[in-house]
Amino acid sequence: MPIDYDKLMNWPFPELEHSYTERDTMLYALGVGCGHDPLDAADLRHVYEDGLQALPTMAVVLGYPGFWLKDPETGVDWRKVLHGEQGLVLHRPLPPSGTVIGRSRVTEIVDKGEGKGALLFSERDVVDKASGEVLCTVTSTTFMRGEGGFGGPSGPTPAPHAMPNGDPELVLDLPTLPQAALIYRLSGDTNPLHADPKVARAVGFDRPILHGLATYGVAGRAVLRACCGNDPARLKRLDVRFSAPVYPGETIRTEIWLDGGTVSFRCRAVERDTVILNNGLAVIAG
Repeated sequence: MPIDYDKLMNWPFPELEHSYTERDTMLYALGVGCGHDPLDAADLRHVYEDGLQALPTMAVVLGYPGFWLKDPETGVDWRKVLHGEQGLVLHRPLPPSGTVIGRSRVTEIVDKGEGKGALLFSERDVVDKASGEVLCTVTSTTFMRGEGGFGGPSGPTPAPHAMPNGDPELVLDLPTLPQAALIYRLSGDTNPLHADPKVARAVGFDRPILHGLATYGVAGRAVLRACCGNDPARLKRLDVRFSAPVYPGETIRTEIWLDGGTVSFRCRAVERDTVILNNGLAVIAG
């Protein structure tokens, strides 16, 4: 059965209240590789309670509605769903603990045609419960394979951020742990693809892969370190396109081009020389 455009566009997301502690903030940071070097003071501020600061990319796990496309009522075959793009706009720094409200919505569904799939665009405001202020807006593009041809709009679709020509101006390598996916899943994404070898082999991988949003967090760390003096308040936007999986234990190399407050970047798995995140765009303040 073709998907129901109007039903998905008006999917009834409940407001989701999410309380988190400093322990959760530190666990997220450990999941994206902070603390690999115990003498690194820049990382320590994200994994130690004395002067603790939340990583900006932790926004992706706050007020998260879960894998809602797995609900049979959506009409979507969740096994064919791929995470295509991730974006984040930060309106103010995330507090290291607190209670937030997640307000999610579908913003558009693009029909690429029969046999070509469909794109679902969604966003979520993360609101501080105490003040009512919007802390950040999280955006996502989901590719739904095999779901095209339902008669929805065929476009337009946003063009990916264009990458500069020439060699990058900055390059930063950050290692991941062999158990990185097992740590990251404790922040809320318990998809067995990232833990169970049998599940990974069933979908074509020889072992569990790292969460795409964990890779996104590593890229955010690299941009924060290389371009923001590790000051979370300076990172205002972070967009990427996912291009290949990462295996826990691989080194992620972030290649960076600077243009004032605009940063272009991509990431590759060093051991396989494979681009894993592409068309990266960050906006830096100050």
